[in-house]
Amino acid sequence: MQSIIDACNAGKIDAIPAVVISNNGDSGALDRATTEQIPAYHLSSKQYPDPEDLDRSIRDALLKHGVDIVVLAGYMKKIGKQTIKSFEGRILNIHPALLPKYGGQGMYGNNVHNAVLESGDKETGVTIHVVTDNYDQGPILAQQTLPVMEGDTVESLARRVLVVEHQLYVDTIHRIVEGDIKLTDLPGR
Repeated sequence: MQSIIDACNAGKIDAIPAVVISNNGDSGALDRATTEQIPAYHLSSKQYPDPEDLDRSIRDALLKHGVDIVVLAGYMKKIGKQTIKSFEGRILNIHPALLPKYGGQGMYGNNVHNAVLESGDKETGVTIHVVTDNYDQGPILAQQTLPVMEGDTVESLARRVLVVEHQLYVDTIHRIVEGDIKLTDLPGR
């Protein structure tokens, strides 16, 4: 999230971060948003035990702030149907592997890196994709590979993948804003 905000502030992405939403009240993302004077919300099942109410509150916050593109950056919960419907084809997610491999429910963070290492694969990477009702199955917008090095651990691989994630997400959002990637031209849209 901070890489994207920094890129917007530096003019690398011609966009204005409109709002930050986190399901974790202690999230550093909320503190960073507040520091950057971006409206920030903690919206979780603690305040909204009914998943539909939570989904509606997230959707309403995004609509209230005039969001054009929803960018998931560390948000670890499944996006609800109301939000997906309201922002269909305009919700982006980043995945720390080359989808469709190592995707789906439960495949996030170190779980992904561990699976890559256990497989013996010689390369991994990062995928930016559109969010749909099914985990990690939306249209792929961008991918970048990187080698799995001999002696890599989950932690060393995660560190190297994170560097690529920051660069690829900023580049992909820039390409969307500039019109090089047209979300309306994607398969299924």
